[in-house]
Amino acid sequence: MTNLSAATLDEMLVSDDFLSDPYPLLRRLREEDPVHWSDSIGGWVLTRYDDIMTTFREVSQFSNEGRLAKVVEYLPPASRDKFKLLEDHYRIKSLIHSDPPDHTRFRALVTKAFSPRLVEAMRPRIQEIVNSLLDAVQDKGQMDVIQDLAVPLPVTVLADIFGVPQSDQTAFKGWADDLLAFQGVNKPSEAALARSQGAIVEIEGYLARLIQERRRQPRQDLLSELVAAEAEGGKLSEPELLNSCITLLVAGHETTTSSIGNGIYTLLAHPDQWRLLQSNPSLLTSAIEEILRYESPVARQPRLMRQDTEMGGKQFREGEMVFQMLNAANRDPAYFIDPERFDITRERNRHLAFGLGIHFCVGATLARAETNIVFSTVVKRLPAIRLATDQPNWDLHKPNSRMLKTLSVYF
Repeated sequence: MTNLSAATLDEMLVSDDFLSDPYPLLRRLREEDPVHWSDSIGGWVLTRYDDIMTTFREVSQFSNEGRLAKVVEYLPPASRDKFKLLEDHYRIKSLIHSDPPDHTRFRALVTKAFSPRLVEAMRPRIQEIVNSLLDAVQDKGQMDVIQDLAVPLPVTVLADIFGVPQSDQTAFKGWADDLLAFQGVNKPSEAALARSQGAIVEIEGYLARLIQERRRQPRQDLLSELVAAEAEGGKLSEPELLNSCITLLVAGHETTTSSIGNGIYTLLAHPDQWRLLQSNPSLLTSAIEEILRYESPVARQPRLMRQDTEMGGKQFREGEMVFQMLNAANRDPAYFIDPERFDITRERNRHLAFGLGIHFCVGATLARAETNIVFSTVVKRLPAIRLATDQPNWDLHKPNSRMLKTLSVYF
C-alpha cells in the first residue's frame, strides 16, 4: 500500500486502534489492496463486497470445516500439544463448522426452532423480558445497556428455547467471552487459546449433565429434540450433539447482544437519526437493517481454502485461511450509496451482516425480532435517553465481533 510498509500495516491490523475504529484502514485496503495477505492475522484479508459474496457461495473452495482448528498449527509441537482438546473440539462437525451434506443435516435439525412462525409466537415473551429488564432500571434513571439489557435479553430467550434453567444463564456470557477470545485471527496468543480451552471443558461438563437429564426425561425444548435425533442414530452423533449445543447456546446470543448495544449507541450518537425514529416509528425496520450494515455485529469470519484458486490477481493455496471482513463489505461504495453515512431511511441495503447462502444465520429472524422489540420499547419508555459519554467502550478482546463492552446511558 502507498507509503505504508507491510510490517506497519500488519501491526495496525491487530492493534487496539483498529479494533476501536476499523473503517479508515478497511476503506484504504478496499481501495488499494482488496485481496491482502496479512502475516499478523494469518491469512488473506478480503474487503470487497463481491469477493466476500464469492466466498459465501463457493463453499467447495471456501470451507467452514476445520477452520478454527487451524489456529494451533502455527505453534511449535510442544505448545500445540497443550491445546489438543481445543483442536479436537473444532474438528468435530456442527452447524457452523461444516459444509454440505453434513451442514444440510445439521440445519434441518435446528431451523424449525427459529422459523418465522415460532419467532412470531415468541414475541409476547420477548416483550415481557424487555419490560422486566427496563422495570429494574427505570427508577434509577440510568443503566449500562450491555449488562442490563443487551446481554440478559438474548441469553434468556435462547435459554427458553433450549430449555436451560434460569439460574444457569449467567454462565453463558462468561463462556461466550472465553470461547470467542481466540477467534478472528489465525495466530492467537497461547493465553487466549488456554482461556477458550478452559471454557470448552466447563461447558462440555455442564451440557453433558443436561443431556443425561433429557435422555431420562424429555421436555418440549430444542435440547430434547437434539437428544432425540442423536438417539435415533444416523442424524447426529454424540460428539456432534455436544458440539452443536455449545454452538447454539454460547455463540447464539452474541450477535443479538452486539446488535442491541451497537444500535442504541449508533442511534444516540446520531441525534438527527434518533429524533427521526422517535417522530416516525414506521422507520424501525429500516433503522435495524441500517444498524446491521453500519456496525455489523460480526466483523469478520474465517474460511479455509480447500483448493487452489485465484482472486483479485492473487493466488490462494489449499490450506490457507481467508478472512471475510464483513464490516468492510457493508461499507463498499459499489453496493451502498454514501456508505459512511448512517441513514435509517436507506432503501437499497443488501448488507451481509447475517451472511449469505447456505450459511445465512439460522437465528436471523429471532435476532431481528428481539432488536425490533427492544428499540420500539426504548422509543416509548425512554424518550429522554442519552449517552453518558461520547467515547464508546468497544470490546477489544474479540476481533471477530464488533461489540461494546459497556454502554452507559441516562434517561
